[in-house]
Formats: sequence, structure tokens, C-alpha cells
Amino acid sequence: MSYLIPALLFVGALILISSFFMVKQQTAAIIERFGKFTSIRNSGLQFKIPLIDKVAGRVNLRIQQLDVIVETKTKDDVFVRLKISVQFQVVKSNVYDAFYKLEDPQNQITSYVFDVVRSEVPKMKLDDVFERKDDIAIAVKSELNQSMTDYGYDIIKTLVTDIDPDQQVKIAMNRINASEREKVAAEYEAEAERIKIVAKARAEAESKRLQGQGIADQRREIARGLEESVEVLNNVGINSQEASALIVVTQHYDTLQSIGEETNSNLILLPNSPQAGSDMLNNMIASFVASNQIGEEMKKRNAELGIEAKAKKPKKPRPQSGYRDLDNPEDLS
Repeated sequence: MSYLIPALLFVGALILISSFFMVKQQTAAIIERFGKFTSIRNSGLQFKIPLIDKVAGRVNLRIQQLDVIVETKTKDDVFVRLKISVQFQVVKSNVYDAFYKLEDPQNQITSYVFDVVRSEVPKMKLDDVFERKDDIAIAVKSELNQSMTDYGYDIIKTLVTDIDPDQQVKIAMNRINASEREKVAAEYEAEAERIKIVAKARAEAESKRLQGQGIADQRREIARGLEESVEVLNNVGINSQEASALIVVTQHYDTLQSIGEETNSNLILLPNSPQAGSDMLNNMIASFVASNQIGEEMKKRNAELGIEAKAKKPKKPRPQSGYRDLDNPEDLS
């Protein structure tokens, strides 16, 4: 008997200790008595009747996230994998429904996500899936809210966190983007080349214009110098023809002199014999004389033709009229 009393006290202490239990923050404990729901205990130190009440389970009241990967086909027959993240929470006032109505809430949420995604994505093309992923998320949240509210769950947020098409599709899309970028780059390069060509053409045109202006000014000054040279020669008794020939011969020898000053010149001036200058002078004078004679003959001939044409000038005809000449008395009869 001396050992029985301590044993009973020890068992009693264990039973008393087991009647107390702790519930963590943001957690609810379900108490059952002989298998029947009794109460819901919140966070803190709680008491239950030993050997009669038991903690049937605990419900997490914090926001939880469930990631669901769904594979489906788009409107343009492209298979794509979508990762849907669902953030949900047990409503504190509906802990009983959340614990007793659903055995596996995560599988239930996954089923609804599959159903909504596979009904929405096949209506869109692949590009629209990327552009309208928020619409998919809103549709999933709306369907889950309507279904999970009856079970004590509140859907906080749904997100489409990843869109992963087939590998071959991604390679093709990358090729398309690369081709478009290469096209844009080629257009910019062509435009730059066109600008260079236009600028070069304008520069060449301006250069040629300035060169032409310089040549014109040079020739104008040469003509002015020739005019002054002819005038000086005329003052000493040399006529214009002989002066022109003399100037040409002088330029001929100046050209020969400038050629001789250049060591690497490949220009050959023909004829270049010693008597070439005198021959050129005589030929030019003879040519001037012959041209003057021909000119005089043409002037005489043109003068004779002009007189004959004036003598035989036809009389201007009178305009025809639909009325008869009233000056003729025979027309009045």
C-alpha cells in the first residue's frame, strides 16, 4: 500500500497536466468529446477534460500559398505551362466549416484552378496569354471565391507567376524577334548609308559648282588678258588676226616650258619641232584670211537673197467671209 499512493499521485499529476494544452498564435484548435465537436479554442493556454475531451485538429489561420502548374493548349494550338499561385486564408469565424467540410482543401483549390485555366486559355492565342495574364488570374480568383467561401476559405490573391511555352515554340519566337531586330538594324544602316551618299553627292555637287565657277572666272580673266594683249598689239601696227596668232604661239611655247619644268610629266605636245611655232603662226594667219574671204562672200550672197525675197514678198490674202462683196453692184441684183 505504501507504493500505491505515490503511483496514484503520479498518474493523477499526469492526467492533470495533460488536461492543459497550448494553442499557437494564428491557430485554432478543434475540441471533440467522445468524437463529437465541442468547441473551438484560440491561441493561449487552454483546458480540456482529461480522458473525455481531445484535440481533434488544429487549423492554420495565416495566409497560405498554393502553387498550381497547369498545362493546356492555346487557340493557335501551342501547348503552354502556367504556374498559378493562389493565396488563401481560413476565415476565423468559419473554422468549423474549414475543418469539417473539406478533407483536403489544397486538392479542392487545385481542381478549381485546373478547371478555370483550361476553360480560359484555349480561347486566347499565345501572345494574348502573355498580354492578358491578369485576366486569367482574375477569372481564377472569381471562381475560387464563389466555390471556397462555402467551405470557410477566403481567396486573397491569385497570380500567374510563370508562362512557359514548349521549347521549340520559344526558339521560334526568339528567331522571330531576332529577325525583326535585324530588319530594323538593316533599315537604320541603309538609312545611314543613304544619308552618307546624299551628303557626299551634295559635297561633290558643291565642289563641282565651285570648280566650274573657278574655271569660268579663270577663262574670263584669260579672255580679258587676251583682249588687252590684242589691244596692245593693235597699237603697234599688228592687226587682230596676227595678234591672235601671235598669242596662240606664245601660249604654245609657255606650255612647252611648263612641261619641261615637270620631271615626271607624261604629256607630249604635238607638233614640238623647232619650226612648229612658225608653221603654226603661218597656218593660223592663212586660216584667218581664208575665213574672212568666205565670210565676205556669204555676206554678199545673203544680201542678194534678202533683196530678192523682199521683192517677191507675196501679198497677204484677204480673209474669206460668208457674205458677198457689197461693193460689186452685180451682187445686188
